[in-house]
Formats: sequence, C-alpha cells, structure tokens
Amino acid sequence: MTPGPDFDELMSDADPAERERLRRVHDMLVVAGPPPELPPQIEAGPTLAMTIGGRGARRHVQRRVALLAAAIVVLLLAFLVGYITGNDNKVAGQVLKLQGTAVAPNAQASLRVEDVDPAGNWPMELAAVGLPKLPPKSYYEVFLVRNGKPWAPCGSFVVKNAKVGVSVRLNAPYRLRPSDSWIVTRRQWGESDAGPVVLRPLT
Repeated sequence: MTPGPDFDELMSDADPAERERLRRVHDMLVVAGPPPELPPQIEAGPTLAMTIGGRGARRHVQRRVALLAAAIVVLLLAFLVGYITGNDNKVAGQVLKLQGTAVAPNAQASLRVEDVDPAGNWPMELAAVGLPKLPPKSYYEVFLVRNGKPWAPCGSFVVKNAKVGVSVRLNAPYRLRPSDSWIVTRRQWGESDAGPVVLRPLT
C-alpha cells in the first residue's frame, strides 16, 4: 500500500496554532483507523429479487442518508464559522490601556484593534503621550505578546514631542488570539532583541 502524504510536509507553511489544531485532528483519525469492511452480502451487490422488490425502500434509505449527510455538513460549517467569528469578535474592537515602566514613567497609551480585513490583517491605532524623544538611530516598536513573551512586531514609530504625543497606524498580519496582548519597547538600529519595555498593559 502506498503511504499517504507526510503531515509535516503538507502543513509546513501553516500558522503554528492552526497546525497544532490540525495535528490533533489528524492523530484522532489515525487512532480511529479505517472504517469496517462491508458484509459479504452487501459487497456482492443486489440480487434480482432485491432489485425488483426493494427499489422504493432503497430510494427512501438513500434520501435519508443524503439528508443526514447534508445536515452534518451544515452543522460542521456553522461550527467552524461560529468558532472563527467568535474568536475574531473577542479581538476586534479591543482597546488596550498601556502604562509607562521605569524606563518611561510618565508615558501612557491606548491601543485600539480594528476589524480584520479579508486578507487577514488586523489594523491598529496607537495613541501615546509622555514618551521621550529618542536619539538618532533609536525608535519605538510595538510587539505582540503571546504566552508572556514578545512574539512578533506590529510596527515602529518615533516621537518628536513627549507632551504633544503621537498617534500612529499599525498592523498585525497574524492570526490573533483573545489572550494576546501588546507592549512598546525602545530599540536601536541593528539590535536583535526586543529592547527595554517602555509601555505595558495597565494592571
């Protein structure tokens, strides 16, 4: 028997969270195994007597099976749409309040997450005051935080006047989770780490 395609090859480009979800489904299907073989009388096909006397009954059974299959498909689609929409709604419209750290004690900000676009981008807007103007080759970076750690950048900006503040448009081109959060760090060109945190979620 020719082996099927390798799961890791098929899902190499998938989002880590989506890949893990599909991996669990794949493992359950492997454990369940193939469906049982048909009984010999069914595998052999209908006899003449069955064909003559059972056409009406067979059509009735086929209709019921088709309706049941359609109902299952509709339920699965409704579940998937509800799951995706429900999770998206928990993120869309979220306004996160941020407070300054010891690095920028007078800073405060708010980050508003907008509805996801058809391509999967999450537009965001950050409004901040109290962030000091940085020296040349330094800038601020907004990071998506997942599982308590900086996970991915969402945009960078500079500040001209701490009192006037700044309002910038950002973007999260990732599949967001309701538990995701954000921080703002101070960075320098050429640095590989996220840099010191200047704004974190208000506790």
